[in-house]
Formats: sequence, structure tokens, C-alpha cells
Amino acid sequence: MLAEERRRRLSAAMRQAGIGHMVLYGNAWQGDYLRYGTGFGILEGHGVALLGADGDVELFLDSATDAERAELETAQVKVQLAPDIARTVGARLDRVANARIAAAPRRFLPRWLADATRTFKLDDATALLDKLLMHKSAEEVAAVRRAAQIADAAYVEFLHAVRPGRRQYEIVADIEAHLRRIGCPDNFMIIGSGGKDVFGMTPPSERRIAAGDLVTTELTPAVEGYFAQICRTLVVGKATAAQRRAFAVYVEALEAGIVAVRPGARAADVAKAENDVFRKYGLGEYTTSQWTRVRGHGMGMFADSKPHILEDVNTVLEPGMTLIVHPNTYHPDAGYIVLGDALVVTETGAEVFCRTPRELFEVAA
Repeated sequence: MLAEERRRRLSAAMRQAGIGHMVLYGNAWQGDYLRYGTGFGILEGHGVALLGADGDVELFLDSATDAERAELETAQVKVQLAPDIARTVGARLDRVANARIAAAPRRFLPRWLADATRTFKLDDATALLDKLLMHKSAEEVAAVRRAAQIADAAYVEFLHAVRPGRRQYEIVADIEAHLRRIGCPDNFMIIGSGGKDVFGMTPPSERRIAAGDLVTTELTPAVEGYFAQICRTLVVGKATAAQRRAFAVYVEALEAGIVAVRPGARAADVAKAENDVFRKYGLGEYTTSQWTRVRGHGMGMFADSKPHILEDVNTVLEPGMTLIVHPNTYHPDAGYIVLGDALVVTETGAEVFCRTPRELFEVAA
């Protein structure tokens, strides 16, 4: 039902913009544009969809495995295996070259398709799709809310999984197993462990957990293709006074960021509210790109979508946008600390989805 609703919204937006055909691209890393129009979550290779303003959908995949799966999982979509995907799609576009054709995200398309010498011209409709992806219906918001509930429960499993001597990949494997047992196959997860020598999070490694470690994670499961994220930090053993003082800054920054979320505010306003807390404590250096990437981001059909929460991003927040606010960065007295909650922009402010306490957790050493 969500896939059908999205296609109706996209068809209406295409007609309003005078677009006859829309080309959507996706790959195994970022498949949200493709999934928006087709309902298909790509796992390997490349995918290109061609949507008509009348609602017809054709899906081209260069992976035989994904093509077979798409035949079973997608309704009202014509699936074609296309090992030479650029030229196969190009031949199809040649047949509709007299209509206005647009693509999203155009910058990701195979260069051969985007070449100006083709018989067809591809306008850039990335902004149009971004708007649809950011502004969610009540049903889409409900899916993100359910994903956040799963994230809360999975963090409890994470607390149980962390203990000295275990390798990072063993911990993440436990969480993946838990999620699959409850019917949640999609999860983006990174982890960090150590002390002041750790400057961020990465995919899980063979590094063993040790007493005294800070252990951080971003845990991002999905429901019906919609992701929600939680960020938390724990200590193996008893937290030191320095770690607790440092963590209190992150709690204050997260709360300030959430207060700044309201209709009409900009993503930049949220980032500034978080960063100003660090500046107040003489930690402004650690809000720069040298130490941190973003102060949060959009969530939905991709784990790290628009708008990015940065002081130079002027995207206006509107009801129905789902975000995570997270002042994740390095602290000189404690190391890399993360703390973040998923939420939706409401008519009056924000509804926070995550229910996990905002505390520096301790597990037995």
C-alpha cells in the first residue's frame, strides 16, 4: 500500500512539473530514489526505473539475483534483466525522446546515459524527488515510528551483547541475528570502542572490547523500507567523573537541538542550537568538520538522507519530516561520544520516537 501511495504522489508531481517520464537510479548503497518509485529494495548491482506520468513502471536490473527477486516482490512493475544496463535503458529512452524526461538522482546515473550527445535529454529532477522523500505521509511516519521502537529494543540487546573480550563483529552479529528473528532484515550499523584514541565509528572490526572502553553505536533498522536511528554510548565498567562531565554536554546539546525543531525553522537552526552548547563549554572546535560530519540528518528510505543538519543547510523544516538529531563528536577529555534520537516534525514542534534513556550506560567489566 505504501508503494502504491508513493507512485500516486510521484505521478501527480510529474504531471504538475510537465514531466512525461522519470528515470530513477539506485544501487546497493543508496536505493531510496529507486525504491520510492518501484517499491523494490535493491541489494546488489545497479537499478534504473522508468516511470510514466500515467503510472506505468519498468525496472531494469543488472543483477540476475535481484531481477528474480523483483519479479516476486514488486506488483504492477515490469522487470527486465539488463546486464548492459546503460545501453538497454538508453534504447528504451530513445523511444520516448519526444517527451520531457527527467532523472533522479541525475548525478549518479551511468555517464553514458547522461551524455549530452544522446538522442534524449535528461533534466535533473533530484530536487523534486528529495521533496517527496522528505515530506512523509502519516503512513510513512508510522513506519519510521515502528522502526524506532525496534531500534530501542535492539539497543537493549546491544547492552547485553557488550562484554570484555568480545570482538566488535561478534556484537554486531548478535544484533543482526536479533533483528532477523523478529522479521527485520534491514539495518545499517556502525560501532566504535576504546578510549581517547578513537575518533569515530566504523563498520565492525576484530577489535576486542576491554574494561574501561567507551562503546558507541549508530543502530538503524528499517520497517517496510523506512529507517529509524538511535545513537548511544556505554562504558565497560564504571564511568569516570571526566566521562560523565563530558556526556552531560551531549545531553544538553541534544535537548537544545530537539527544542529547535519546529515548523519554519531551518536545519541550520537545529545545528546551531547543538553547536552553541559546545561553544559555551569552550568546545566549539569539536563542532567543525575536522572532528564531526553532521549534527543529524533526515531519515526515511535511506539511513542518512536529506536534510543534513549543518549550519550552512537552509532547508526549512515542515511537519512530516523525520530526522535524527545527534551531536556526535569527539571530546578531548573522554573520546568519541554519540547520543541521538529519531523524531518527526509536528505542527507545534517535534515528537521524539526513541524511548531509550539519554544516559551514559554502564555494563559489567
